[in-house]
Amino acid sequence: MGRPVTLFTGQWADLPLEELAKKVSQWGYDGLELACWGDHFEVQRALKEPDYVQSRWEILNHYGLKCFAISNHLVGQAVCDPIDSRHKAILPPHVWGDGDPEGVRQRAAQEMMDTARAAAKFGVTQVNGFTGSPIWHLLYSFPPNDFNEIEKGYQEFAERWGPIIDVFEQEGVKFGLEVHPTEIAYDFVTTRKALDAIGNREGFGINFDPSHFAHQFLNPVDFIEEFADRIYHVHIKDSKKFLDGRKSILGSHLNFGDRRRGWDFVSPGHGDVDFEAMIRALNRIGYNGPLSVEWEDSGMDREWGAQDALAFVRKVDFPASAVAFDAAFARE
Repeated sequence: MGRPVTLFTGQWADLPLEELAKKVSQWGYDGLELACWGDHFEVQRALKEPDYVQSRWEILNHYGLKCFAISNHLVGQAVCDPIDSRHKAILPPHVWGDGDPEGVRQRAAQEMMDTARAAAKFGVTQVNGFTGSPIWHLLYSFPPNDFNEIEKGYQEFAERWGPIIDVFEQEGVKFGLEVHPTEIAYDFVTTRKALDAIGNREGFGINFDPSHFAHQFLNPVDFIEEFADRIYHVHIKDSKKFLDGRKSILGSHLNFGDRRRGWDFVSPGHGDVDFEAMIRALNRIGYNGPLSVEWEDSGMDREWGAQDALAFVRKVDFPASAVAFDAAFARE
């Protein structure tokens, strides 16, 4: 029996949870990774309404589905970001409030603390998400960066996320940052800097998603092995490069799905990620948690794609060997 295969509900939040759960069950998934938007998992309702958590489990249980993690990417993004009008579109009204940037960041931090409390009440020990970044806009060093400001950015991240992780650890819940462009950690160097900045605390780890590595020309296998003790959860998502001398790896301010982009997200198994090598690496580090399909592909029907992704993951997820292949030749 392979690892449980779940579907992350973030890209399906336009559907009521019960409707999505019915579909996912019929397709053959083992469970759902519930997003904290749409009606899938509402943090404040979980904390304030006595029957809310039970109502979520009733839906999942009715369709034979499990849940190993909830995810609050959108609110987490606002904890460290410079805040602008884009954030209003992704944040709950009570977090956005009057839109004052520092107020938004502080309310987002409180909501992430509450997410840890809600996860514990729900009975899961993993929350995935983003951190935001006060220094992402300094990625390209022109005008030349004052690198003291870069270091201050990591210090600010630690100051803002430290109290959040205090609550996570008090509740027995772990946070998994999806290492990703626009976050405080987006590659090998920045992941190490982020972990060091927050004191390598057990409550702060990684939700590993290989799709964010492929178009950066990074090796996901090396990342898994370097940060083996921090891989708390795994997303299955793919991306594909379309570089032909005219298309930019920077995206050209074009929306996903535009053929002029230099790369795009695609359904698992249809892109550049070497999933077999990734599974071998996960086997080597002893990861036995869920493989959660985060389905994004602007060129494919999502219901067809979700079923195709499930079949692909079932095929590629093989267990580690318990014996050396040449052990049969050994003599007493």
